Formats: sequence, structure tokens, C-alpha cells
Amino acid sequence: MRIIFIRHGRTRSNTDHCLDTAFPGRELDEVGLAQAAALPARLSNEPIEVVMTSDLTRARQTGEPLAQALGVPLITHPGVREIYAGDWEMSTDWSGYIRTAASWPTDPAAAMPNGDDGVSFFARFDAALLDLQDYGCAAVVSHGGALLAWLTGRGGRRIGADAKWELHNTDVVVVEGVPGSWQIQTWAGQGFDQ
Repeated sequence: MRIIFIRHGRTRSNTDHCLDTAFPGRELDEVGLAQAAALPARLSNEPIEVVMTSDLTRARQTGEPLAQALGVPLITHPGVREIYAGDWEMSTDWSGYIRTAASWPTDPAAAMPNGDDGVSFFARFDAALLDLQDYGCAAVVSHGGALLAWLTGRGGRRIGADAKWELHNTDVVVVEGVPGSWQIQTWAGQGFDQ
């Protein structure tokens, strides 16, 4: 199975550097709408059979043009929603959020204050991907924190902490495999060499 992970398009929360993780979240801004509109052309060589998005507004808005252009089903699924920040919601200090999520491969019980912990995050994200197992190639529109956490915990290869592993709005990461055995193929258009 091939999964084309896509980080959603830009929102005002992105430009304001706010931890916007609660439902329904902000809408795409003008740049984000243009980024979403460009996805069908960018991904025209991929044999995408279905588009899954998180249930947050910005992810759904990002995936809709892709599904429509390809004529494939659009599935909205809360399982691929952003990591809920809890008490840190809308904060501009990301340090605790990043530190907690980064600890999950070795300490999955670590939790955001009144938010997600690693055990529940991986359980819901993995369960959502199981809903795609009848497809050969799926696009999944999710969020920066969720994608970085899942790819670090499940991607089959070590991901470093430097800027090489950032995910900008509408960056794409291609993963192949089956549930429980995934391998990152490309990261933001570059071959995965680590």
C-alpha cells in the first residue's frame, strides 16, 4: 500500500505561530486555498484511489480539491486529526508540545496537559489508516505535529531533529508498506536517505 501524506494548507494560525489543535480549527487563508488548488497538478502522477482528511476544517479544505479533481471518494476521519494540545491550545510557545510528542517513541504515556498522550494518539491514527487497507494508493491530509509524530514512531527509519525533517504547508511524505511495517520513501519531494 502507498500512502501520500500531505500537511494541510496555510492558515492564519500558522502565520501567527499558534497551537491550533482543537475542533474545528481555523480555515485556510488565501495562500492555503491556492496551495490546496495546486495539489491535483502536483500529484497527477500518483495513482490515488481515495483521499482521507482529518475532520478539522483546514484539512478538509485541503483535500476537497484533490478528491474532486481525481473523481475519488473523500473520507473525513477524526483519527488523523492534529495532536490535541490541551491546556496549551492557541499558545505561541510550542516547546512543551514538541518535547512531549518527541518523547512518544520511548515514553508513549507522556501527555499534553489535559490533551493527547502517545498511546491514544498512535491508536487513533493507526486505526484510521486501517480503514484504507483496501486501497492500493491513498492520500491522507493531516497536520504537522500529527504527521511528524506518526512518521517518527511508525515510519521505519530514524528521523532527525534538524530542519531537513520539517513539514511545510502542503509538503508531501510518501510511505509504503502495510500496517505495522511502513517505510518512508520520499520526504517533501526528496528521496529519503537516512
